[in-house]
Amino acid sequence: MERNITLKKEEEEEIFYSPERVIMEEEKDDRNNGAINNGYDECSVEEEKKLNHMRAILQNQDPACKELDHLMLRRFLRARDLDAEKACAMFIKYLKWRQTFVLKGFISASEVRNEIAQNKLFMQGKDKKGRPILVGFAARHFACKEDADELRRYVVFTLDKLCSRIPDGEEKFIVIGDLQGIGYCNKDIRGCIAALSILQDYYPERLEKLFLIHVPYIFMTAWKICFYPFIDKSNNKKIVFVKNKKLKATLMEDIDESELLEIYGGQLQMVPIQDA
Repeated sequence: MERNITLKKEEEEEIFYSPERVIMEEEKDDRNNGAINNGYDECSVEEEKKLNHMRAILQNQDPACKELDHLMLRRFLRARDLDAEKACAMFIKYLKWRQTFVLKGFISASEVRNEIAQNKLFMQGKDKKGRPILVGFAARHFACKEDADELRRYVVFTLDKLCSRIPDGEEKFIVIGDLQGIGYCNKDIRGCIAALSILQDYYPERLEKLFLIHVPYIFMTAWKICFYPFIDKSNNKKIVFVKNKKLKATLMEDIDESELLEIYGGQLQMVPIQDA
């Protein structure tokens, strides 16, 4: 039987040292009580009750959970369709993962050198609501055979960067996945599923929309067989397959031209994720 985790006071800072912990001291008490909106989605009466129930369950396991961020708990609750018990199980799993996989509380660039060297992820611009945009080039990805965990660390490195750029009043980010030129040498189904699991299990309700562009026909077969079964229903609704002829027009529904990369008809230069 899995034992209940106990977070010591001196360990709190390490465990929650991430963009997923966004607690402003002057707002913490009000947020925990659901009293502050500041542009965030307001809780319904039912959602507020479920949040209180979730917090009570967590506090029963560890009193330190009283200090947990209101918005953070709400993301986990929503990811489990307002089922407080399932949301607690998901959150506890997250805490354990953060303790063991992100030992220092963050992933440094020195821990993902091989992934950074591939120059495949860029963070530049924001959508019409100010949310950060990540652009990834699948044809530049090659599975790292020396260290299988490096890709997982790189995913955390990237997601933490994105979350740190989310403005007040928002909780999500945008991703553009460019599949142009992708070939057999870029095949990494295991790595892609691992990245997807990290996003869904440990960064719930952070993805606003995923635009897949320059999608080759052959990719659709792999998508239906290898990826689609692993995608949560809530995230599946956020995925947009963009037609080449409508690329700029589709992106500009959410992104102003001034915030779009030049290669997509915008005005911005690409900035590598490690330099953003």
